[in-house]
Amino acid sequence: MTSWTYSRELPVSEPVDVLVAGAGPAGIAAAVAAARRGARTTLVERFGFLGGNLTAGLVGPCMTSYSLDGSRQLIRGVFEEFVQRMEALGGAIHPSKTQAGDPYAGFITYGHDKVTPFEPETAKSVAMEMCLDAGVTLLLHTFIADVISEDGRVNGVVCASKSGLHVQPAQIFVDCTADGDVAARGGADTVFGREGDGLVQPMTVFFRISDVDDERVEQYVRSHPDDIRPFASIVEKARAQGRFPAPRRGVGMYKTLRSGVWRINTTRVLGRDGTNAQDLTSAEIEGRRQVDELMRFFRENLPGFERCELLDTASTVGVRETRRVVGDYVLSLEDLQEGRHFDDVIALCAYPVDIHDPAGAGGGVDDSFGTANYYEIPYRCLLPSEVENLLVAGRCVSATHEALAAIRVMPPSFAMGEAAGTAAALACADNLTLRQLPVPDLQHALVDQGGYLGEVLRP
Repeated sequence: MTSWTYSRELPVSEPVDVLVAGAGPAGIAAAVAAARRGARTTLVERFGFLGGNLTAGLVGPCMTSYSLDGSRQLIRGVFEEFVQRMEALGGAIHPSKTQAGDPYAGFITYGHDKVTPFEPETAKSVAMEMCLDAGVTLLLHTFIADVISEDGRVNGVVCASKSGLHVQPAQIFVDCTADGDVAARGGADTVFGREGDGLVQPMTVFFRISDVDDERVEQYVRSHPDDIRPFASIVEKARAQGRFPAPRRGVGMYKTLRSGVWRINTTRVLGRDGTNAQDLTSAEIEGRRQVDELMRFFRENLPGFERCELLDTASTVGVRETRRVVGDYVLSLEDLQEGRHFDDVIALCAYPVDIHDPAGAGGGVDDSFGTANYYEIPYRCLLPSEVENLLVAGRCVSATHEALAAIRVMPPSFAMGEAAGTAAALACADNLTLRQLPVPDLQHALVDQGGYLGEVLRP
């Protein structure tokens, strides 16, 4: 590829205390937490609404926020408020009211106790109002195009929008882009994909269907307990005959709050790089073609789906894995298996390892990894090792391929985001670097905000 040198002067916006990049679950929680602590906070988001994969990706339900045995809610704080506000509007069911193996959990038992069904439009509204109530400045329809950094410090991000290009300076930056865009362009060390071959988990275009016979579907699934996923025996027969359009071993499907409406997590696009625009384009094309083919297959082959209709598709293909930032600590599978305690714990989680096969049809939640009833995420995983005034939260956090496959889902992302936003605000208020910030101060702030960090750290 040839190159072109391009130079121009860019307008510089008024500096803020905290700049949060990306308004998915981690970004929402980070922005709300920072603003509530008094930090002047701007949240930059590429879509015209908040939520990331919660809304644009149609991903749902939120996986468990409870311990693996379902006995204790671990992730609270901003996430709990988000759920309660949606529930008050009739747009969610609190996780305490769902159970493993029910239709809301996709009939999956392991790791799916206490999921949170929700309506994406309600999530958009509640996320926006929570940010505005907290005093967050929203900058929508805006993309982080580049980063200005020097000597291990980010000085500003270059924002691209219909208004053109401008620089947004801040004292502290929180990268919630999922792909670690700010961190990578700001000089942080990153790794990509799984160790050894660099392959990443496949992408999925979620979609919703209506006019499903709920009772007939549940009756069929309950009467076929040997199927590893709903309709697996039908799918396997069709795959052997070359009639199933996606590399899947069953149908991923989750009942919604609306009668006859289900979320479908069944398309699978292999071998694409979520940080490459051409790969994302081809993934969108392939994923949406799979949606059309799956709709035909569902109507012709699945009991209860004979009259189903396509309600909508996600605004964007869902990406499970790309860059991971190398932080002051890299969370490992062994940490999750042993339930290892960290003195700088900032979140407790329990979702098990969920690796979709990067090269085929297998994978998903796997009990063979043997994760603990709950495990901890340390503050050091949010600190890129090469940059001083930057935090990361969500899917780009510092973890191995296997550990990330457990903590990449919605509730842990909320918890990491809340910790990052709180740390950023505390550091700004006391004019400290993120590494100078006393961790006990951060932990007590999180607990005071309604978070849960174990029985030792209680109000």
